[in-house]
Amino acid sequence: MASENLEMNGDADRNGEPEVPLRGRFRRPPGPLNMNHYANKKSAAESMLDVALLMANASQLKAVLEEGPDFSFYVPLITLISISLILQIVVGVMLIFIVKWNLNDESMHYKLNIMENVATAFVFVIVVVNVFITAFGVQRPKPHG
Repeated sequence: MASENLEMNGDADRNGEPEVPLRGRFRRPPGPLNMNHYANKKSAAESMLDVALLMANASQLKAVLEEGPDFSFYVPLITLISISLILQIVVGVMLIFIVKWNLNDESMHYKLNIMENVATAFVFVIVVVNVFITAFGVQRPKPHG
């Protein structure tokens, strides 16, 4: 049976031939990883997620305001959404500064490390706040009729 010769992560699919390197645009350039490039891409991805959450919170704020003060969780939701929005703006500004600084400059490593840790802590708080926003709920089923 042919499956008897197969190995996990082995050379079974290459019939003993050496691995062929990638060609064209998929080939990774030789040399070390450019940390600035990596950090910039990572920060850009975080910023896009931050924008998506910012838009969701703005939509939730609009829904709460439309419900009005008669909504049972009006004040807590306005407070939580406001905290989330403010922290998201702060994290966004911090990410801009983190991207602008050169990672190869060792004198900036301490500042960058502190800013990244603070940004991570703020993101954690934003997640927790948004869990509570979701738990209190903004959408209330409308009566049919």
